[in-house]
Amino acid sequence: MKKGFDFKADPSILLLLVILLLLGGGIVFSLNVLHSDPVEEAMAGEEAISLLFILEGDEKPLGSYVLMYSPRNNRAAAISVPGDVGLILKTADRVDRIDSVYDRKNIGAYRTEIEGLLDLTINYTVVFEKERLARIVDVIEGVEIFIPSAVEIYGEENILFPYGNTRLDGDKAVQYIKYEIPEEDPGEAVIRRQRFFQGFLKALGEKNHLFKDPSVVRYFYPLLKSDMNRPARRRIFEALAALDVDRLGIQGVAGNYRESSGQRLLFPYYDGTVIKDVVRQAQRSLVQKTQGTLVERVFTVEILNGTTTTGLASRTAELIRGFRYEVIAADNAGRNDHEKTEIIDRTGLEDAANVFAEIIRCKNIRFESRIPGEDSAGLDIQNVKYRADFTLIIGKDFNGRVVAGN
Repeated sequence: MKKGFDFKADPSILLLLVILLLLGGGIVFSLNVLHSDPVEEAMAGEEAISLLFILEGDEKPLGSYVLMYSPRNNRAAAISVPGDVGLILKTADRVDRIDSVYDRKNIGAYRTEIEGLLDLTINYTVVFEKERLARIVDVIEGVEIFIPSAVEIYGEENILFPYGNTRLDGDKAVQYIKYEIPEEDPGEAVIRRQRFFQGFLKALGEKNHLFKDPSVVRYFYPLLKSDMNRPARRRIFEALAALDVDRLGIQGVAGNYRESSGQRLLFPYYDGTVIKDVVRQAQRSLVQKTQGTLVERVFTVEILNGTTTTGLASRTAELIRGFRYEVIAADNAGRNDHEKTEIIDRTGLEDAANVFAEIIRCKNIRFESRIPGEDSAGLDIQNVKYRADFTLIIGKDFNGRVVAGN
């Protein structure tokens, strides 16, 4: 009678089996990880994806745009970050312009500073290097933009752009985003580059049919410098091509220019809390299940100063504009002894009113009909003339940024 196999008699066999099992499990786990696509997972998720697009020139950012995109709702919002934003750089431990830490070979520090400025995690980065941008634009057969006034600059490089809608080819696109006029307001160059970026996204949608050609795909996507692999780049750009770009608002970083260490820097309002609130508000609007409010519509606001503090209405108007509202009036209220700040809502949209009120942490919201004469008895404000979506009456409890005590 044969004896059965005795594991105890040969412990080395048992050890070998354990090693084989562990090795097999590791291979299966590795295969699962390799086959999982983080972009596909993000596209199938509930949260908005954040992408950093950088227009690069002479190894420095000419324009940086954080695009927050909701795959579920196919909506997007964008934040423009100028290179001259001034802040305490966490990665360099000094006060300087944000693009001073930019390194085209390793943009990690620059990305970290933008994440800190916006209080936002950036999922992926796409860099349009100047050397490749002309070819990228030519693939999509140019970028159409509106030029508000003709440009004629003669010198070593003649810069000529006609007034009106103009389609820029690759070389003209590079020239357009690069040129600056010494005497112009620094914000003008920022707006030009925002205009180009928005036109680029629109061109992607208009020429999306080109990307059905495998030869175009093989040529285009390697031109993009990104931390995404090529299939992921293709997946993202296909999604962005379906955006309604005309409704995409590009929000800038609002602030004041001040001299610091011999430089003129743009310091964000209220130590950066305003732009962080703008980002949080945009993210909520993107992922909400109901039809968008801030993303798809610009609400009008009337601001009335109900206090004795001079200039408070105009300063608050700058704050509110930073959240992409259209301030149609900033004036004094009928009296200057309002104790409580109040918001009058004429939209009839509770969610929109709450979003607006959250900007200044105001809980005092009152509904009023848009029709003059209805529900307006006893109002001590000058709102019949303007009939804005919202009237903000500033009271003594407003500290210039938020309503205190809430």
